Amino acid sequence: MKFTIVTPTLNCRQYLPLTLQSILSQQGDFSLQCLVIDGGSRDGTVEYLGQLGDERVRFISQADGGQAEAINRGMGMAEGEVVAWLNGDDLYVPGALEAVRRFFSARPEAQWLAGHCQIIDAEGKIIRQGVSSYKDRHLRYYSYRALLRENMICQPAVFWRRGFGGQIGPLDESLHYTMDYDLWLRMGLRARPAVMERILAQFRLYPTSKSGRVDRRQFYEQYEVARRYLGADWVSRVAHRVNIEKIVWAYRAMRWIGY
Repeated sequence: MKFTIVTPTLNCRQYLPLTLQSILSQQGDFSLQCLVIDGGSRDGTVEYLGQLGDERVRFISQADGGQAEAINRGMGMAEGEVVAWLNGDDLYVPGALEAVRRFFSARPEAQWLAGHCQIIDAEGKIIRQGVSSYKDRHLRYYSYRALLRENMICQPAVFWRRGFGGQIGPLDESLHYTMDYDLWLRMGLRARPAVMERILAQFRLYPTSKSGRVDRRQFYEQYEVARRYLGADWVSRVAHRVNIEKIVWAYRAMRWIGY
């Protein structure tokens, strides 16, 4: 089995070496293609990538229209049977890719899978374990209707077969925050995700990151995405709006108490 991991990045030199190390250090019965799609960084990222000297890594650096466009560009270059993207500040845990390989090999009917994901801070310390446990519980009892009401799928811990991704189509490049959620909803219409009861990745949350700001616009965009698929299900529409308020205020409270 061959994996392709796409890493979109822009001025992420501080964390990118750790991200790539977490990918390139994976061991198992698979081959690996690592595609770094840089949006024109000016912080030393390009110089660092040019000195890597690892034949598994290919990178391009040019201005783009944002994260979704960068990921789509990388997926268009993918050669692996199984693909995923890992942002330039997130990490895979040791053994993640081999665990995914074994899972897909044993489950030929599975088209995509979602595993568990920890949250870490800028220094790599595990934080907000209650949030992770909450998402893990909801993922365990996944249903498409539940996904319409709340996104319980953690992007760094998702993998899918490249052929299946080709059927679904590219990320929506008009979306700034929730291109992943839109993809999950489109995938979910075609196939139920296989849930892997294992930690596969770590999502880095810090004040200057896109998700770290906990901007209401992120959740309003998510709601607009859900509306594309909700149809006449007004109960789920209301539930999604309630969940937005619940999440926003929960994150504000966690910030106030330093959690």
